[in-house]
Amino acid sequence: MRVVLTRLSALGDIVHTWPLVEALTGCSEPVELAWVVEEPFLPLAALHPGVARAVPVATRRWRRRPLAAATRRELGAARRALREFSPEVALDPQGLCKSAAWGWLSGAGERVGLERRLRRELLAGACYTRTVAPPPEATHVVDINLAFGAAVGRPSPQGASPDGSFLLPRAPEVPGASAGAVGLLPGTGGRGKAWPARNFAALAARAIGRGLPVIVLWGPGERSLAESIVADCPEAGLAPPTDLLELVGLLSRCAAVVGGDTGPVHLAAALAVPTVAVFVATDPERNGTRGRRVRIVSSARAGAERGRARSGALGEATVDEVFAALVDVLGAAR
Repeated sequence: MRVVLTRLSALGDIVHTWPLVEALTGCSEPVELAWVVEEPFLPLAALHPGVARAVPVATRRWRRRPLAAATRRELGAARRALREFSPEVALDPQGLCKSAAWGWLSGAGERVGLERRLRRELLAGACYTRTVAPPPEATHVVDINLAFGAAVGRPSPQGASPDGSFLLPRAPEVPGASAGAVGLLPGTGGRGKAWPARNFAALAARAIGRGLPVIVLWGPGERSLAESIVADCPEAGLAPPTDLLELVGLLSRCAAVVGGDTGPVHLAAALAVPTVAVFVATDPERNGTRGRRVRIVSSARAGAERGRARSGALGEATVDEVFAALVDVLGAAR
């Protein structure tokens, strides 16, 4: 059976989709799987051993120049790649119109999406031939994704954790990044999700006072935030700029990682790096970081609705709480 999976972005959502890929391709009768993914995240799909073909798209760039010749050419190439793959079934765990449309464009006769109450965009349902209803106990996005396994007759065990170990052989060493440091990830992908920079600076000072080196990591648009933390705690180091695979290499060399509900934190946990995830305004019951070496500190409300993780804050996670979780996860790792 040939199946096309559409999970376009973002980093954390793609990490949370890996267990579904393993459920589809790791059973006694595996499917042949293609994955449609936004081009910045292509390595996370293309390098996965369960993915036979990764089809990159560039939704954001195409929207800026919808009538350009390059846009039409790239759109046509992506559609041809899917038609050549000739999927029988299209799965859309993302639940957006832009993701559901690729299942329709693939030519798959059967197109499966989430039931209405879990879709972020109701209109996406126009592209589906049927929907899946996860079991009532499936509240975490990983388990919701796994419900798609049943749609193609494959087992979908609940409670799985993402495994990113397949990326490690392809991750280069990053010049200027010291091994064994506590990595801080202050950036997040949405407003209101970030733990305050002053708290990261205070946490860095506490860690350094205990003899733990600290490095502040940053991604596109986050350098000034990282620099402000280093300015408040000059003993901390500033990470060099990295691409996605360099980020994997940098995270894998950290003694531990601390950050909010952001993709690199979920990636670190999937790489089995000791991880402390601080949830400020997103529901950890839905989006909680999963892994063998994870501690979660949450000040967020529970009960996110309609496929969204944002639930609002109840209070503020303190530096004392996060530092205690860091000490605990480091002790467990040792």
